[in-house]
Parts: sequence; C-alpha cells; structure tokens
Amino acid sequence: MNPASDLVNKLWRLCALLRKDGITYQQYVAELTYLLFLKMASEQKDESRIPEGYRWGAIKAANEAEVLQRYRQALVDLGDPSNVDNLSIVAIFQNATTIVREPANLRKLIDAIDGLHWFTAERDAFGDAYEGLLQKMAEETKRGAGQYFTPRVLIEVMVALMKPQPGEVIQDPAAGTGGFLIAADHHMRDATDDYFELSPAQQKFQLGHAIRGIENVPDTFRLLLMNLHLHKIDPDHLDLGDTLSPKGSEGRFKNA
Repeated sequence: MNPASDLVNKLWRLCALLRKDGITYQQYVAELTYLLFLKMASEQKDESRIPEGYRWGAIKAANEAEVLQRYRQALVDLGDPSNVDNLSIVAIFQNATTIVREPANLRKLIDAIDGLHWFTAERDAFGDAYEGLLQKMAEETKRGAGQYFTPRVLIEVMVALMKPQPGEVIQDPAAGTGGFLIAADHHMRDATDDYFELSPAQQKFQLGHAIRGIENVPDTFRLLLMNLHLHKIDPDHLDLGDTLSPKGSEGRFKNA
C-alpha cells in the first residue's frame, strides 16, 4: 500500500469518532479540511499568515477544557479578512463552523492527525491524501458525487488527449474540487522537471497565472481551494461564482 492510501484509510477511520453525532461524509471531510490546513502549515513551516494563537501547536497544546472553544474561535477569525490578509485562507475558512460537539472527540482527531507520518523519501503526502479523501467521499455519497469529484481515470484521459503545455492558460469553468486542474499541472511539471527547465519568467507564469477556474457551490469551492493549496498551486485565479454569469466572462478567466 502506498503512503497516501495508508493515510487516507487512517483518516477515513477517524470518521467513526463522529458518526454518533449524525454527521455526513461531506461534513467530515470539511472538518478535516480545517484541521489539515493548520497541520500542513505547521509541517511546511508556513504559519506566518496564521495568528499565533490559532496555529497547530497552539491548538494541540490547549487542554481539554479549552481546546474546542479555541478551535471554534480560530474558525471564525481565520475566515475574517480583518484578521488574515491572505484571501485564499479567508475563503477556506469563510463561514466555517465545526461539527464536533465534544472536546474529547476533537482531542482524538487532533492527536490522530498529529501522529500520522506525512512525508516519504520522495514527497509530502498532504495533497495525495486529501484527494484520496475526496474520492472516498464521492464513493460513499454516490448520488450527486459528480458535482465535486470526476473519476481519476476520466481526468487522466482528458489530460492525455489535451496535452497541456507550459505557457498555456489552463481553465476549468466548473472546477469542482480541482481534479482536472491538478492533473494538468502535474502533466506540465513532469514534462519540465517540475518547471525547473523553464526560464524565470515562464516559471512565474506557471506558478502564478496558468491555472484558472470558477466553481458555483460554496462548500465545493472551499474543498477546491484546499486541494490546490495542498498541491502547491496558487489559487488566486480561482473564484466562486456562476460561469454563465458576467463573473464567468471576466478577464481572469480569459486566455491572456
């Protein structure tokens, strides 16, 4: 079993902790989204945009009497642009609420996530594990799952046929959780030694301007932003809105 699959199975089993509260699989994955974002920022030494009191170490160190309240307040404040100046972080936490009702259950989730091994000799597994969770959610949800998760085999066929090239704008007008955009980015990275074969100007375009899209469902948009974050794709050209509305024809979604 590869490391990402092992992580997915361990994370999915944690859902049993919360099933007695009557949560849905999508609610569970949304909850993991918040916790995994904080854990990822800690592991990657990228917590400068997160207020100190809400960083992973602070949440983890809180005692059982205060951990749930601190976490709830973190969700509120991280979704407030007056507290966080990074708009993609604000969008991930916008109107976020926790489904956890018992501090002991939150403590178990935090400890379990903190105890997992996220890195292999080749790569970190955050992105692969998160996409695996989205696939698990789609498999369990079945009806309507196509709204946010396109089967991996279909995406791979689409990318193989399109053959996206560095320098092109890659757009998805119904981005879902970002599977196509991520696969296209991987295809271009594989062809250019992770973009190191490109000139500095070309790298800047690929990393900051090449990937664009729009998604109409707020909860799915949250999952989309998180998925791109975990795959190290700049989400600045992703937006929440209706592709058939005027927003869908704005400049950021056009081939510049």
